[in-house]
Amino acid sequence: MRQFLALTGRNVKLYLRNKSAIFFSLLSALIVIVLMLFFLGDMNIEGILGILNGFPGRDIAQDKENAELLVLSWTCAGILSINAVTISLAMYSGMIKDRIHGRLNAIYTAPVSRFAVSLGYIAAAWVTSAFMCVLTLAVTEIYGVMQGLEPYSFLVHLQLLGMIMVNSFIYAALMYLLAMIARTEGAWSGFGTVIGTLVGFLGGIYIPIGSLADSISGFMKGTPILYGTSMFRTVMTESILGKTFEGVPEDVVTEYCEVMGIRLKVFDYAITVRDEWILLLVCGIIFFVAGAFMLKYGKKSDR
Repeated sequence: MRQFLALTGRNVKLYLRNKSAIFFSLLSALIVIVLMLFFLGDMNIEGILGILNGFPGRDIAQDKENAELLVLSWTCAGILSINAVTISLAMYSGMIKDRIHGRLNAIYTAPVSRFAVSLGYIAAAWVTSAFMCVLTLAVTEIYGVMQGLEPYSFLVHLQLLGMIMVNSFIYAALMYLLAMIARTEGAWSGFGTVIGTLVGFLGGIYIPIGSLADSISGFMKGTPILYGTSMFRTVMTESILGKTFEGVPEDVVTEYCEVMGIRLKVFDYAITVRDEWILLLVCGIIFFVAGAFMLKYGKKSDR
């Protein structure tokens, strides 16, 4: 256990010391913020107002304020989901460098099992990703409250913390599996470019899933990122969603939620937050087992 904790701490410190790695791991989230501030945010707000304007007797000023807060909550939920992916991705660049520069072989010469070494990398990615997501949640919630959102209750905070832990675990396991495949810095850089580019689209953050063709949205529903994003959106927008669409028929609200990826349907089955939580946990376990399998039966160039 002491060796495992030492390896985990080492990997976390290597990431925190690398300021460029921290910046690039948060770059996708920064891109989302910029897009929402200068382009996509106004489009989403106008979409909400377009729905509400179809119902007479509305307070236009209040509707606009609520729409802005709803889009803010929707965006912050997407950022939480993105960070879990990109931070886990950045964490394993240290593992790739350890392999390339021979440090991994030096670690293997120590009286520590290969499995403990691998767990050290996975745990470091998991802990760092979860910590950064909790920090992101705190910052976005403070900003949201300053803008007029209600603070989340204690139970909602516990729920969000559990979601962060599960969501971070799946990508810590998945990125470890990819790092076992990409055995060079060039290959890992290629993975990073592709994943960093696609994560916002696959999460339905740049373009709402309901605005896409059925074939594309069907593909997105085959990836875990969309379910993690939807899980955060459902919880983080619940309060302001009710205020924004107060007095609006339920079927209109349901349609809006499905278009914006707040709630998902797969084969006409409405996915619940519990379903998404279980799905992500199962995916994380599968990726972890696959990584352990590769460690045991894969190429032995590191031995």
